[in-house]
Amino acid sequence: MRIQIKKLSDTAVLPVRGSAQAAGYDLCADIREPLVLAPGRTEKIHTGISIAIPDGYFAGIFARSGLSTKKGLRPANCTGVVDSDYRGELLVPLYNDSDTERVIEPGERIAQMILLPYLAAEFEEVEELDATERGECGFGSTGSR
Repeated sequence: MRIQIKKLSDTAVLPVRGSAQAAGYDLCADIREPLVLAPGRTEKIHTGISIAIPDGYFAGIFARSGLSTKKGLRPANCTGVVDSDYRGELLVPLYNDSDTERVIEPGERIAQMILLPYLAAEFEEVEELDATERGECGFGSTGSR
């Protein structure tokens, strides 16, 4: 699959995978100088790129495991969704979960993007749903019977 991508600045870094089998493409901070992110704060970090996602797909923006476990940084919305009709710059709202100021460096890998298919559904309102063995048992109910 070929995805059209546009660099919006001369310092933007195109997404790349860390290994041949990696599902995610690293997104990098397109900033000119280091950015200090205070504890409990969110900053929208520019990536300097926009992409044309094919119909039937979306881009999920996920935390990078190293950044979240070593620095306590993650996307503020936990998982971002970029729809196929969006053509603006990809921004990553990065949240500092730690109790320490963190510094984002220019070009630093800040999140990962995974291209995923989705099903477009039409919802049909009904009076009753079909019965299942689980029924309405919710949180923590599986495996407890």
